[in-house]
Amino acid sequence: MAQARKLIERFWDIQNDNDYSKLIPLFADDAIFEDPAIGRVEGIEAISALLHHLTRELADKKMHFEVLEITGDEQVAWSRWLWKRPDGDIEGAGLYQVADGKLTYYRDCYAVPDS
Repeated sequence: MAQARKLIERFWDIQNDNDYSKLIPLFADDAIFEDPAIGRVEGIEAISALLHHLTRELADKKMHFEVLEITGDEQVAWSRWLWKRPDGDIEGAGLYQVADGKLTYYRDCYAVPDS
């Protein structure tokens, strides 16, 4: 199986454990993480801080993700997913770049919900 696709399948297996810090080992030291609601986060230290923060903030919110589709090759993958939330589902897509078995670029694309 293609390296990028395999890594993203592992990412999604971990994601719904509600402990986002378990995702940290999947990111390269110089990775970039982009999300419409969060913005751009660069480097493993900043990404680690973000994932620990998300674990604290979202763990008890009764939300989870449902992966609809994943595809990819050795270096690039994408996924289509539903963010299942009590106040309404959001459909989105993720774009991912992988090198040496680690995420180097991660970008979520979705419409940011109103607060």
